[in-house]
Amino acid sequence: MTPMPAWKRAFDLALAGGFAVILAPIFLGLVLWLLVKQGRPIFYVSERMKTPDTAFPLIKFRTMTTGTEDGGVSGGNKAGRITPAGATLRATRLDEMPQLINILKGDLSFVGPRPPLRTYVDRAPELYAQVLACRPGVTGLATLVYHRHEAMLLERCDTAEETDAVYARACVPRKARLDLIYRDHRSLCFDIDLLLQTLGGMVRRGS
Repeated sequence: MTPMPAWKRAFDLALAGGFAVILAPIFLGLVLWLLVKQGRPIFYVSERMKTPDTAFPLIKFRTMTTGTEDGGVSGGNKAGRITPAGATLRATRLDEMPQLINILKGDLSFVGPRPPLRTYVDRAPELYAQVLACRPGVTGLATLVYHRHEAMLLERCDTAEETDAVYARACVPRKARLDLIYRDHRSLCFDIDLLLQTLGGMVRRGS
């Protein structure tokens, strides 16, 4: 992975620090609400890849019942495990709020390719060597352009094997093309535009 540009890290730290202060009461309120609604654990930690060789623990609020098959991409085969509270968090993307911790630690940027699972990096190392030349992000061009279509494809899948096959065949290459467009055109203005589009989508879904 090429070093993160200084402007991008400074932007991430300033924005994450500001959000951490402003959103602290909401974060605490969500923790207490989830504790009452669905109990422990509050957080879900998933291994994701920062580079083709380096993994990190991605932190989210838990949105599903606990189970032994938590690995892999979420498709229709896991829809029945989404809790009522989890459905609300997913609809508004508030389940991703704990990723501010990942940003402050330097595992993530606000904008970039979504961090992949190790299994897909191992299957397509040359592709992900290009994609992960950028620091992974909470949101990004591929997330904004392709997320809805990806969700539509995966929600039709009835088994973990089908979900994996559809994701690997249909989603990985299309998202990678968008991630490489972002890589070649990233700038502070582009990042701000993608963030504003993401926040606008969250407001519309929450209203």
